[in-house]
Amino acid sequence: MSRAANPRKQGQPSQPPTETPDTSTVPVPASAHVGPVSHAIFRVARLHRMIAGQLLRRVGLHLGQELVMMHLWELGPQRQTDLVRLIDSDAATMTRSIKRLENAGFVRRRPCPDDKRATIIEPTAASQALRREVERIWAELEDASTGDLSLDQVTETLETLRRVEASLARAAAHTDASAAHDDNTTDNVRKPHAS
Repeated sequence: MSRAANPRKQGQPSQPPTETPDTSTVPVPASAHVGPVSHAIFRVARLHRMIAGQLLRRVGLHLGQELVMMHLWELGPQRQTDLVRLIDSDAATMTRSIKRLENAGFVRRRPCPDDKRATIIEPTAASQALRREVERIWAELEDASTGDLSLDQVTETLETLRRVEASLARAAAHTDASAAHDDNTTDNVRKPHAS
């Protein structure tokens, strides 16, 4: 949608839809009408995660584990800390995912030769059959997500999602910077000043 077509960008009040689409299973509470895009993202993300989880369970994976495997298949063995960064995860979640994948026989851990504190995670030969299944599942998930869209609509949706992601990333960076500033200010107030 162009800025000219968006009344909120021109200072006019937004008129959010009064009802959710017939296909939605989540009603829009009155207080969420000030954020119709945010509520739509919530609904879409919930449904996407639900379907992805159901599809991945068929091959014994939990949500997010397929992303770990995708990076390992594409990049080869990785330090666990690098996987945390690549997937934008946290260390505890990654440790649980790696442990489950290792127990299933899809990855193995070994010490990093250059850094005794680091662990290298590598895909096993047994994971190659899983790779084909994960690719099939992602194709099925993509079809469930975009099956009713034309190629032009898919392209437009991707561009819109990139813009939304960039906007949210800027907001997150600003929030992190504000939180760090607030923490520093609080620390300075608590510290006694030397006389």
